[in-house]
Amino acid sequence: MITENIKIFVGCDPNNCDLEQLMVLEHSVRKHTQHNVEIIWMQLSHDINSPWYSNQDTGKGWSTEKWATPFSGFRWAIPELCDFKGRAIYMDADVIVLCDIAELWSHPMNNDAIVIAKGGKSSARLCTCVWDCEKAKQYLPPLDEIRNNPESHKNLMRLIKEKPELVEPYQDSYNNIDGEDLAIEQIKVLHYSDMGTQFSHKYAIPRLAEMNQKHWFDGKIMPHPRQDLVELFDQYYAEALELGYRPENYLIEPFGTFSKASQINYHGNKVTRPDQETNWLNKQIRKIKAKFKKSTFTLDG
Repeated sequence: MITENIKIFVGCDPNNCDLEQLMVLEHSVRKHTQHNVEIIWMQLSHDINSPWYSNQDTGKGWSTEKWATPFSGFRWAIPELCDFKGRAIYMDADVIVLCDIAELWSHPMNNDAIVIAKGGKSSARLCTCVWDCEKAKQYLPPLDEIRNNPESHKNLMRLIKEKPELVEPYQDSYNNIDGEDLAIEQIKVLHYSDMGTQFSHKYAIPRLAEMNQKHWFDGKIMPHPRQDLVELFDQYYAEALELGYRPENYLIEPFGTFSKASQINYHGNKVTRPDQETNWLNKQIRKIKAKFKKSTFTLDG
């Protein structure tokens, strides 16, 4: 029996771009559980006392310029923020929880692992994961060091790749990426991961346009290939509104401009864009062949 609060840390945009995602995520969590849940929204902040503090002008606090999202590196801070005690769940904002979150919270973990996540070995994905905060302490640098090093996120992902024993793989679909050919009934946590096909764009982008604001995602927006998943998001969005959830309930003082990697050339994933994935791979193969031919010609010459 779970007696403590289930802590869920959620990586979020700091400029109110994804309010609809936050609303749907919270509703989906609370809809399927009777356990006490504490949700901590992780958003860049100008407050020097905030764990998410970042000063983009002076370089103090979080360095974000190499992140794909406005929150990519935050997950590594969670064990220290929990005083290296107990468990904590991390999620990206773009998820719908379709099971009792207590299932994930209580997932067994072997003695070597510090985190439960999808895959394991070199394929581990930490976009929905469960930390053993105490065991993570011996592997993670101090929070200040993580925050101030632009390479921290990449370095720590490399650590997980090089030490697969630190990851306990899921037994079920707790981080289903854009459907992955599963029926909705088989999905535990749906991660609509392709930033260009996210269900919330049709709500968020018009809302932002009314305020002369743009979404942080600067790549091409495309339709999602799974209409049943589109309808699932719309269902949860409508349910949330009926229950009194509102996007404006999640408004914060906007952080403003921050540095991050651009997604102008973003090509999604092989689930949502299999043809583009193949085209991208073929392009890389052609480049390698061209480089090889050039090298051969030079040697012969």
